[in-house]
Formats: sequence, C-alpha cells, structure tokens
Amino acid sequence: MQAVRITQPGGPEVLVFAHEPLPEVRAGEVLVRVVAAGVNRPDIQQRRGLYPAPPGASEIPGLDIAGVVVAVAEGVTWPRVGDAVCALVTGGGYAQYCNVPAVQCMPLPRGYDFVKAAALPEVLFTSWNNIILLGRLAEGESILVQGGTSGVGMATIQIARLLRRARVFATAGSEQKRQICRDLGADIALDYRDDWVKPLLEATGNNGVDVILDAQAGPYTDRELQLLAFDGRLVLIASHLGERADINVRQIVRRRLTLTGSTIRPRPPEYKARIAEALVQQVWPLLESGRMRLDVFATFSLAEVAQSHALLDANEQIGKVVLIVDPQLAHLVPPSQAA
Repeated sequence: MQAVRITQPGGPEVLVFAHEPLPEVRAGEVLVRVVAAGVNRPDIQQRRGLYPAPPGASEIPGLDIAGVVVAVAEGVTWPRVGDAVCALVTGGGYAQYCNVPAVQCMPLPRGYDFVKAAALPEVLFTSWNNIILLGRLAEGESILVQGGTSGVGMATIQIARLLRRARVFATAGSEQKRQICRDLGADIALDYRDDWVKPLLEATGNNGVDVILDAQAGPYTDRELQLLAFDGRLVLIASHLGERADINVRQIVRRRLTLTGSTIRPRPPEYKARIAEALVQQVWPLLESGRMRLDVFATFSLAEVAQSHALLDANEQIGKVVLIVDPQLAHLVPPSQAA
C-alpha cells in the first residue's frame, strides 16, 4: 500500500511517500480501506519530533479515518466486512489501509460522506474526553474555549451549548473567526491577543469560569487559574506557548481548583470504546439533524500531504483539513448502518 512517512523531524518537506506492507489484523481489530483521513495538530507535532507514536503504534501519522472495512479478526461481530466506518486510530491514518480496534469504530452519521466523517473522530474524542470526562462540565456551568475555531474548539463550543446548556466563552485571532464562534453558540468571543481575563470576570460577576479548555499553557496558565471560579477546572491538551509556567499555587488551594491535562492517544481501546459509544448515542443525533456541524475547511490528495501540513503550520484553517485517499469513494454517502 501507499503511505506517508516522516523521514526526520522538520517541516512539511520531511513527509514522503513510501510503499508499506498491509497492516496485520490483530485480535479485536478490523482492517479499513481508508477513503479519507483527518489532518490534526498532533500530526504536526509528530512531524516536528515533539509527539512520538506510543509503543506498538504505527509510525505512519494520522489519527482519524473514514473508510470501508475489508477484514475483521475472529470474534469481532461489528463492524462487518463492507461496513462504512469512521474511527479514532493511534497512528497509520495517512495510508491506503489502516488497522483499528473494532470498539473504536463508529458508523458514519446518517447523510455524511467519507470526507465529512473523517473530520469527526479526533476532535470529538478529544473534546468529549476533556470537557465531559476530565473537565466534568455540568448542566448550566460556564466554559472558556481557547482557540474556538480549531476543530476541537468548534466541537467543544457546540457540545457544551447543546448537551450541557453551558454559557460558552471563546477566544480567536480575527473578527471573522470570532463571529464563527458566536454563530456556533459562544455567548462572548474575544481576541486572545487582548486581555481576556478582565472582560470574562466582569461577564461572570467576578465569579469566574467553571471550566477552561486550553492548548497553549505557558504564560496562559496562571491567568487561567486566576479566571477560574471556586472548584473550577483547567484542562490542558497541549503546551504550544511553553511547557513551563509560573503559577500561584495558593489560589489552587484556596479556591479548590483542578489543573489537569491529557493525551488520549496512549489510552487503551476499552477507554476509547466508552467515548465512541457516548458520541454515537449523544452527538450523532445532533450531527444528523443539522443542529451541530463540524466544517471541512480544505481537502488535499494524499500526494498533497505537505501542502495540508503547511496550511496548519500557517494556522489559517477554520475547522478541519482532510486528506482524500480514495477520490472515487470520497463523496459517496453510504446507506445508514447501526452499530
């Protein structure tokens, strides 16, 4: 099969085509013929040498796929050969075939083609894991989403608003992006280059925000702790502004704050299976009804993978970037299937 390899840490130019053997289907897994694959920020970090694949995972980048099952391990009852699925994978998405634990597969939402479905798994798993499981966002609480027009940001704004009826705040770098945040359900959208602590304290009557989801860390961290309400939770999913932070620990103790972080990639399939089930039950109906959307900003062929990474490097995208691996099937809408 054709696949994309990272030759060495560096820029988009280090991504090259390689001929690879088909992945072996291990116990509990299925083999998927990949039609489309999402391009995500962790792929960029892996290319730069900052986010290596976990032990036992494929070194081929790519964390979410959509395609057709072509083989299943003994004992797997769903999905079946011929089923259209999208899935979160631990690596190997930038290829014509990818093996994945069956429990991480989900049927395509009704009315979705493979390109739209490939934009779903990584951002939805990340959002659900961090704001529902770790952030414990409760009904009617408030949340700040740093970077509201990233794929994870757009998913989080909508999950918080539609499933928790939360008061949602977001940051973004342009008025166009801030308006998109508001269109998706953010009550207030602010420029992250300005002071966002004071306006949000004022908006909450100086009570602060219950949950903050952030990928920047570094100097943001102490400001975010200052902004949290009593019993507030700060969830870090990356550290783009720096891996170290100078924080006031007393405020964590005094206001019973939680500072946590996560990477879902090394988690076992059993953990991801619970998230997959929750997404199909609670988020799929929102996608199928049109109440929730995750935009595909741009598509590239597998041969244009370097261009897709250059786009993310420039931070110009609003929503998801998707690689089309099989153009003949990419925009096919499969018949509805039940897991």
